[in-house]
Amino acid sequence: MSKILHITASVGGLASVSRTLSTKLAAQFAEERGAEIIERDLSANDLPFIDAARFAANGTPGNERTPEQAELAAIGDELIAELQAADTIVLGIPIYNFGVPATVKAWADLVARAGTTFKYTPEGPVGLLKGKQAYIAVASGGTKVDSEMDFMTPWLRQFLGFIGIETAGVVAADQLMATGQDRIEQATAEVERLAA
Repeated sequence: MSKILHITASVGGLASVSRTLSTKLAAQFAEERGAEIIERDLSANDLPFIDAARFAANGTPGNERTPEQAELAAIGDELIAELQAADTIVLGIPIYNFGVPATVKAWADLVARAGTTFKYTPEGPVGLLKGKQAYIAVASGGTKVDSEMDFMTPWLRQFLGFIGIETAGVVAADQLMATGQDRIEQATAEVERLAA
């Protein structure tokens, strides 16, 4: 069965615009494809930040890890398995203070694993999660998506590409403090177009 990984990060709960848009997009894809949705709410999961011990554990092959290393690497293993199992990744991510929420950066640091999600070559790093597509639903209060002040959307595209995942579409409900409901309606229409 096809699987869709739905990743959210807003602390706004059910009122979150990025979560609402990405939930709608994931549900539409699931209905069209008969797919299962895997949910990962980064705002609720309290992912750990990488430290030296966790970095070493993540870089140690599974069959060579100590029990302590296996425990430290377990969350990264789980997050990577979700990515590997999914055909499509739908992300609902807000722009916080011009950038990516800290929980998304923590997630990225845990899933970027040399030899598993990317590899080093003489020509540079190559992503290993090929054949998957990502769709990003972005919301912001004042930052225009893909403007010189948006350090989140380009970074997220770059990171996904780094691990081999192509960004197939971005839906922006941006500058909501100025544009409000009109921009949300435009973004909702774009979600419906992407899933058609």
